[in-house]
Amino acid sequence: MRFLPINLDALMVELDDLEQALALLASLENDPIPGVEELVPAARTVMVMFQPAVQSMAALVREISRRDVNAPVERAGTLVEIPVHYDGDDLAEVAGLLGITPAEVVRRHTGSEYRVAFCGFAPGFAYLTGGHPSLDVPRRSTPRTRIPAGAVGLAGRFSGVYPQASPGGWQIIGTTPLAMWDIEREVPALLQPGFRVRFVDLSQSSAGSSTPIPVASGSALPAGDGQPAADTALEVLSAGLQTLFQDLGRSGQARQGVSASGAMDRAACKAANRLVGNLPGEACLETVNGGLRLRSLGETVVAVTGAELSLSVTSASGSCWQAARYQPIALADGDELALGEPVAGTRGYVAVRGGFDVRPVLGSCATDTLAHVGPPAVSAGDRLSVRAVQRGAVVGLSEQAPADLPGTQADVVLDSVLGPRTDWFTPEAVELLSQQRWQVTPQSNRVGLRLAGQSALTRAVSGELPSEGTVAGAIQVPPSGQPVLFLADHPLTGGYPVVGAVAPYHLDRAGQIPVGAWVRFNPIRSFAAVESSAA
Repeated sequence: MRFLPINLDALMVELDDLEQALALLASLENDPIPGVEELVPAARTVMVMFQPAVQSMAALVREISRRDVNAPVERAGTLVEIPVHYDGDDLAEVAGLLGITPAEVVRRHTGSEYRVAFCGFAPGFAYLTGGHPSLDVPRRSTPRTRIPAGAVGLAGRFSGVYPQASPGGWQIIGTTPLAMWDIEREVPALLQPGFRVRFVDLSQSSAGSSTPIPVASGSALPAGDGQPAADTALEVLSAGLQTLFQDLGRSGQARQGVSASGAMDRAACKAANRLVGNLPGEACLETVNGGLRLRSLGETVVAVTGAELSLSVTSASGSCWQAARYQPIALADGDELALGEPVAGTRGYVAVRGGFDVRPVLGSCATDTLAHVGPPAVSAGDRLSVRAVQRGAVVGLSEQAPADLPGTQADVVLDSVLGPRTDWFTPEAVELLSQQRWQVTPQSNRVGLRLAGQSALTRAVSGELPSEGTVAGAIQVPPSGQPVLFLADHPLTGGYPVVGAVAPYHLDRAGQIPVGAWVRFNPIRSFAAVESSAA
């Protein structure tokens, strides 16, 4: 095993091959290590996310290094048959690459049983191994901007099915009508790690039109939390650029290929809830660059935190006054609250006493914009119901507004940890990462900040990196050499090398950086693999 640092609370274990990665995953799942929060397996790695207060990285490495990675992994008994129309745009090209006919490609693809090795890239996207050994083809040199849901593809030795329309570089050989991801199922992802899979040619058989997996219909999660709703609401008069429901995210869903998502500035979300007497994990409205306007229907108490912006309240009679951030604001029936454009930071958070009566998805009200999981974006005309206030709620606790929100006037410095693929870059590129200023481009969003610098980062290793787990804060470097700083809605796995990651304590700060700002990375330690003998 090779142990590579990802961040202060994450570690990459690199192994020889997929079988060893799956053996380690099975060992860590069957005999958990205290403090480990999430495991993300990939082609030949396992990403381990842990609580440093419970388990130090050194102790974690010692414990993992003792595990047997050569033990056979028991195959699950569940078999899923996937019916396929073999009419993909790349079928003929794949046949040409392999020197066989398209019909032979289909015969080989349907003639072997596969196993779900791991999930990633998108919710419900499963990486399948174990097919015919000749089916080993490279990704497309130029990825498509849109591949439809249900597309069946090949990449390297993997097969997979796109659960939703998305960009992608896999070679598409067919399509299936079977839904890989359905949020209305009890378990939304049809394929789970360890499941067996067989592809069925629909032109040859009517079998496979359904799956043998028992699937419950309807939602497994009720609307709200079962508490009676009060006769109050907030009406959305204007949603601004983007307003979403966000809470502290949905951890523990890696097996379905779902990352945590959640508020970009978690501290601000927690503070807003505390100010109105809610539990810190209640859903808030996260709004970008101001412009949000709300009308109180009934009497409510709200609080606004996060970006430095103006707040104005207009009564039903037309009176207007300014309100303060990081303070409870009492709104009478008909009062309107308006958020101005930020002068520092970019995201504001609105909490209401009692909490929004919003339906959770996979245990969270967070909206993941990449995975399309969670409540839809808020729109003008929406009526956001407010739950009844629970007895004993305390309103008015003091909260301190941050004094150093990022802006466009001064460079934003982010502490960072080098790894796990720092050695894939030249020494000059590693030095350039911290010495050069990087500007946040308009293409940035909740998935990540796309950065542009005068000079690109150059790689020392030019080969293709097998997909592996990524964390919020990862600094991934695509072929352009211009880095992308992953944020809350980042993909669970990625295929470009990560040179470093923003330290966890600066993630909230990163989530408040506006477009046009300049970023500098400050490595807090040099890159080195963690030696198990020295740990």
